[in-house]
Amino acid sequence: MTEAGRPVLYSFRRCPYAMRARMAIAEAGISVRLREILLRDKPDEMLVASAKGTVPVLILADGSVIDESLDVMRWALAQNDPSGWLSADADETNALITENDGVFKHHLDRYKYSTRYEDADAETHRSAGFEILRRWDERLSVDGQFFGLAPTQADIALFPFVRQFRIADPDWFDAADLPALQSWLSGHMESDRFKAIMTKHPLWKDTGEEIDFPVAA
Repeated sequence: MTEAGRPVLYSFRRCPYAMRARMAIAEAGISVRLREILLRDKPDEMLVASAKGTVPVLILADGSVIDESLDVMRWALAQNDPSGWLSADADETNALITENDGVFKHHLDRYKYSTRYEDADAETHRSAGFEILRRWDERLSVDGQFFGLAPTQADIALFPFVRQFRIADPDWFDAADLPALQSWLSGHMESDRFKAIMTKHPLWKDTGEEIDFPVAA
């Protein structure tokens, strides 16, 4: 049983997987105890709960563990989905997220962190990532979000990774011919929803301080 019967969430502020999980929890209005960590200095308690050593890790009140970001999103939104994030076609949503988490993430990592991968050429992987972004841009040019005028799970799940792609070279990204995708990304990055889940918190391992999340406005 977690403290006060509330779930515990291990998170790393800048991790895109953790971002999508925090956004869904905040959207659902579910109160959790957030433990901010560093991925290079993982708490033993988190590794006991999930040997994967990645975030997010959500420990529920009954002691069960959810350690995949999409599963955290679905768990939260199944309880409360006020904006209809789960309303879009499930097969299409899953296809977009699979492409993002698979081939796009592959190219993103080798573009942004090319020195970590043997024989990875950053330009090659940027070009391959751009081709995916170009197709997404075409889709977003219709209504502004992947499934119409309002964001759904796909938008929330994908934009933290597109944000990472931009961070690798903001000048190049902002000059690229991706007008709809650039507008979409900017809208999500500047949203109150995103800003609220990006608040900096002290490290739980250093201070023992758990954060009431979502943070009250």
